[in-house]
Amino acid sequence: MHRKTVRLFLCGDVMIGRGVDQIMAQPCEPALHERAIHSAVGYVELAERAHGPIPRRVAPSHIWGAALEELRQSRPDARIVNLETSITRSESYVRKGINYRVSPENADCLVAAGIDCCTLANNHVLDWGVAGLLDTLTVLEQLHIKYAGAGHDRGEACAPAVLDLAHKGRVLVFSFASTTSGTPFSWAATSTAPGVNLLADLSEASAAVVAEQIATARQPGDVSVASVHWGPNWGYEIPDDARSFAHQLIERAGVSVVHGHSSHHPKAIEIYRNRLILHGCGDFVNDYEGIAGYEEFRDDLSLMYLVDIDAKRGDLAKLEMVPLRIRRFRLGRPSARESAWTCRTLDRESRKLGTRLAMTPGGRLTVSLAKRAD
Repeated sequence: MHRKTVRLFLCGDVMIGRGVDQIMAQPCEPALHERAIHSAVGYVELAERAHGPIPRRVAPSHIWGAALEELRQSRPDARIVNLETSITRSESYVRKGINYRVSPENADCLVAAGIDCCTLANNHVLDWGVAGLLDTLTVLEQLHIKYAGAGHDRGEACAPAVLDLAHKGRVLVFSFASTTSGTPFSWAATSTAPGVNLLADLSEASAAVVAEQIATARQPGDVSVASVHWGPNWGYEIPDDARSFAHQLIERAGVSVVHGHSSHHPKAIEIYRNRLILHGCGDFVNDYEGIAGYEEFRDDLSLMYLVDIDAKRGDLAKLEMVPLRIRRFRLGRPSARESAWTCRTLDRESRKLGTRLAMTPGGRLTVSLAKRAD
């Protein structure tokens, strides 16, 4: 019997601030508070020296490039991204070295990509203080984009975004930040103060608390996504406590997808009890072109994750990934060699967790299960 599936579009960090903000129609003031570069325009110039001229005052849809056609063809039921940028013109920056913001006017680029939900529990959403966070929440509400992982108090920060899908039930998106990603303890939302949904650690006790929250919110037939900002920017290692945390969310709360991010490059994929764990989705949009260091990780190569979930069982029905490349602050098509490199690299890392990757004739990546990780 044919079962209905829910198709999700997921990706890693969407950083539309700093240089990306500067090429759009109504950017913030470009002044930065970084040690090496003092103007956001400097990041545009770095990218131009690496890859050529970048147009200015571009349309809201410009930065998404080839991803828009893929979204049109794949027709996901919900589009979920980790927004690693504060939407604000606030000048109340936090002294942390790197501060990302996009103007409220330029945030309509999220609408241009049809984004349904932004996860906000990460180490940049409070870069411009509480004022910047509150502006972010207000703008997303004005744009009719759901959010999870941050709020005016702990209750709102812990609550899931509820995406109602016509004739397919609901998708619940929970968002968490781990201090392992660099999210400060002081950013945690409290009963009386705004902030993010912060995990004290990735212990079994923390997983039990989170799993209870998820299980309490779920109704029969809901598909649940746990979006977690964890780990460092570079490297392929999957810590044991992170893997165990993901397993427990699946075992205890029936989570269908653990959507991990923070790493600047994609990390291993795991299928556990027929549920999907993306240990690190990599960057999807950023302004890092021309910055030297870590070239071996190819952080310019992005992935779109198209995830089909059995709407009745909550299990993974299909996963396809579309390779893209960031060039001149726009998503375009990679070369065949670059796509093959991505496939080889992810297959090498994922096979350690029992999952194998292959490339389709059309250039997409697919997964198959080499052995059950039960």
